[in-house]
Amino acid sequence: MTRTILLSICLLFLFSQTLWAQPTEIPSSLARGFTLRNLTPYQTGGRIADLEVDPNNRAIWFAAVASGNVWRTKNAGVTWDPVFDNYGSYSTGVVKIDPNNSNIVWLGTGENNAQRSVSKGDGIYKSVDGGSTWTNMGLKTSEHIGTIVVDPRNSEVVYVAAQGSVWMPGGERGLYKTTDGGSTWERILHISENTGISEIIFDPRNPDILLVSSYQRRRHPGVLVAGGPDGGIWKTTDAGQNWEKLKNGLPGGDLGRIGLAISPQQPDVVYALIAGTDDTKGFYRSANLGENWTKMSDYMVIDAQYYMELYPDPHQFDKVYSVNTLIGVTEDGGRTFRNMNNRDMHVDHHDIVFDPDHPDHILIGNDGGIYETWDGTQSWRFFDNLPLTQFYRVGIDNAYPFYNVYGGTQDNATLGGPSQSISRGGVGNSDWFVTTGGDGFQTRVDPDDPNIVYSQSQYGNLVRYDRKSQERISIKPQPGAGEAPLRWHWNAPLLISPHSGSRLYFAAERVFRSDNRGHSWTAVSDDLSLNRDRNRLEVMDRVWGVDAVFKNVWTSPMGTIVALDESPLTEGLIYAGTDDGQISVTRDGGTNWERLGPIRSVPEHTYVADLHASRTDPNTVFAVFNNHKFGDYRPYIYRSDDAGRSWSSIAGDLPEGEYLWSVYQDHVRPELLFLGAEYGLYFSLNGGRQWTKFSRGIPTIAIRDLEIQQREDDLVAASFGRGFYILDDYSPLREITQEMLDREVYLFPVREALQYVEGSGGGGSLGATAMSSSNPRFGAQITYYLREGTKTLKQQRREAEAAKVKAGDPVYYPDWEDLADERMEQSPRTVISIFDAAGNKINTVTGPLAKGIHRVHWDLEDHNGIKVTAGTYTARIATVVNGVWRDTDISQSFEVKLLENATIPASDLADRTAFLQQATALRSEVRRSQRILSSVSEEISRAISAALGSPQLHGETYEKLITLEKRLHQFRLSLEGNELMTEKMELIPPAITSRLWNATSANRTSSAPTETQREDYRIAEQEYASLAAEYNRFVQEELTPMAKQLNDAGTSVILTLQQFGTR
Repeated sequence: MTRTILLSICLLFLFSQTLWAQPTEIPSSLARGFTLRNLTPYQTGGRIADLEVDPNNRAIWFAAVASGNVWRTKNAGVTWDPVFDNYGSYSTGVVKIDPNNSNIVWLGTGENNAQRSVSKGDGIYKSVDGGSTWTNMGLKTSEHIGTIVVDPRNSEVVYVAAQGSVWMPGGERGLYKTTDGGSTWERILHISENTGISEIIFDPRNPDILLVSSYQRRRHPGVLVAGGPDGGIWKTTDAGQNWEKLKNGLPGGDLGRIGLAISPQQPDVVYALIAGTDDTKGFYRSANLGENWTKMSDYMVIDAQYYMELYPDPHQFDKVYSVNTLIGVTEDGGRTFRNMNNRDMHVDHHDIVFDPDHPDHILIGNDGGIYETWDGTQSWRFFDNLPLTQFYRVGIDNAYPFYNVYGGTQDNATLGGPSQSISRGGVGNSDWFVTTGGDGFQTRVDPDDPNIVYSQSQYGNLVRYDRKSQERISIKPQPGAGEAPLRWHWNAPLLISPHSGSRLYFAAERVFRSDNRGHSWTAVSDDLSLNRDRNRLEVMDRVWGVDAVFKNVWTSPMGTIVALDESPLTEGLIYAGTDDGQISVTRDGGTNWERLGPIRSVPEHTYVADLHASRTDPNTVFAVFNNHKFGDYRPYIYRSDDAGRSWSSIAGDLPEGEYLWSVYQDHVRPELLFLGAEYGLYFSLNGGRQWTKFSRGIPTIAIRDLEIQQREDDLVAASFGRGFYILDDYSPLREITQEMLDREVYLFPVREALQYVEGSGGGGSLGATAMSSSNPRFGAQITYYLREGTKTLKQQRREAEAAKVKAGDPVYYPDWEDLADERMEQSPRTVISIFDAAGNKINTVTGPLAKGIHRVHWDLEDHNGIKVTAGTYTARIATVVNGVWRDTDISQSFEVKLLENATIPASDLADRTAFLQQATALRSEVRRSQRILSSVSEEISRAISAALGSPQLHGETYEKLITLEKRLHQFRLSLEGNELMTEKMELIPPAITSRLWNATSANRTSSAPTETQREDYRIAEQEYASLAAEYNRFVQEELTPMAKQLNDAGTSVILTLQQFGTR
């Protein structure tokens, strides 16, 4: 027994040594070899925090997206460009164009609505080139900026309302002012470490008069206090040197968020929407710039932390819009409100922009995106051309040939759509479908039947969706008679057992199991949380009573299971994690549970964001913790190799402020890990000692969830604000070892390629607003690595010169011969030759010869453009440098497989290929003949001009040249048809070229060539043979003598005497 244990320990040690015998330092440049592909349902937008229209050019708009960066349009929304993709944050709350200079744009990062999924920013940014580039100007710990005001008299003076962190005290919180364009900032109003400034308004007649609202609030998991004694309205009349807290007519006590606005028509009139207790909340109005206030009504938005902004109509006095779930409108200064027409548009509104020249033209930003009306809110246009979907979770199926991707969104339902399509147009809006409404979360799909889909909306509202019938049935577990209500998290975990496709696990505070696809449920655990009473917990240094402002409104219950996974290797080995930091494990499917001990380096009660059972080792499990809702932004990720009894951190070299969401392990190479983080997507090749961030094809954005489609080796990531991202065929990452990196050249294995005919897609010319997600490049994807690469002669010279400049040495002109060599040098290239199973070279693909990993694509056609048939093919790599071709013996064989999706496919593929080869070869010869005719015709035309001015050429020569010109025209008519007649809409017989076009179009289908196409080829072949013989006689008998005559006369015209090819 002892000997057996010792042997096991030795084997484990050897395995661990093998596991960690990976490159100790991964060049970050390797990640640049992999480009992610965006997959987005454009008809499903995302939360717009702020819209700004250029007052000097109203076709230019900016959209600050709560979780999706910043977008700009220069054509009133027809097309959009992302202009803030690679900066320190992705969450934005306010964008402001300088009223004096439209090239200066200010951006406040961090969404200014303190809802449960809010993301923080990293301060204030400034652009001086109209939003094309940005510079961080400071206030990096403000986290959420509510308002930006530029002094209309002096662009150097800017005020910023810093709300401060939602999750913790302190930071740059309060009202800030710069008088030097953002170089320095002064906090001119500070209330407390828990209270920031949310709104700023100023008197347009005297911008030194400002009113601001202070905002005290705090969130934690399951806990919210949305107000306090520090809330209120403040006024200065000297640009912030002195402040007065306004009181006359305003409520006292605990106040929440306050929305402020000033009347455009009568600036003495100020409006305030104040969140407070049931007695104090309401709409207030002042007729003397805030000195005295009158409560106009008890009107209040549904959620003050999510809405609370007022927009006076610039065309009608005392008409004010209040953003809300449905926008409230008052036309009597706040006494009464009605709901604005919301037909055909999303709910949950956040911003309104009026057109100063057109009263009926309004823009609105809400949780669904951007809407526009030109008839005073009677009808709405939606801009379905922005990829802003906020996905909480991602699910995939095993549909063939293209798997489907599912995701639950923030307030935009749960959707599914294909990972790619057979259409060249990619995946369009019409390809997506809704599986359930509301806020969407985890979707799982039956592994054997992709028509059975499990989707959920908030708080565990689970349905089973039938893709065939589009029916939904509720399968949410319910408490039994006399039992307490179940505590479902906003984002409840759901999984299908990897050991039985009909078995589901779903969790509230307890884990439930169904063995019949949700038809019935059994609780297989007790409450796995600490079940703390959230109303007894301290928030902002005290315990708050029942009358606290918006206490715990729109929060999840506390004490819920939020992470759940079952080992794919050991049935019944299940891990569950809670929102209060507990991890429990069962090894028998739920009969017995063990609460695992705390991890010493993880703060108590830290949210368990993800649990991931290893795909390769039954005893290994990964845990991701997320403590950002307590103001702790450190990355917490751990690994256990003994089923949770002990843990070790694998955070490695992750940035200090990169908090985490999800981890996924490769199912082949155990040390290959993928990590979804708040600011991007990472991978590790050594089990977490070193992490590398993907940067190509993906912006700075939160990655909330990950899946791997094992059949395709695709990584699918759910971003919270930019849709899905797919890394197509990540398998080359498995191959990266130190041995591979040390090789001069490496060609990675090539995945099986599907051969099919791409559809045209689109369905018409839909304009520039029609958007779709791109398919992966068609064909075989070939990945290769170069240790050093090769630079051009010019690059080498410039680098040497730069080094001399840096060293202070003189830089002299190079030799002229060297410069000539630079000019004549062909760019260094990598050449991938493609061979068929018989060893015949059928095509080549070229790629960069630079250092690093590169991907190129072969379109599955031979050198004549004919689609190849199924079989084994080989890619072999070579390099071309300065005119020298260097072959290697480095190759990879791979399979091409026919999709076989045609209704009437060709029954004899060899016959089809043979016909296409013949027809294509003839078409190539005809094209060569066309080029010959074109060259000779141009030369004869020049000879005619020369004959008119040459003393050596007589009239007979001129007349002969005219005759030759006409003969050439006749040859072109025989090849191409009579263009003059077709221009006049007259019918002409098919020419040789048109018959060959029809014959070779058989390459655009997988069906057999039709008899009509075969007959067209036969006719074209015969007609061309006759024409070629005639032309070749023409060359010998007429062109050749004329060429000699022109040469003898000393003209500069040289006639092309090439003959047509014969077959």
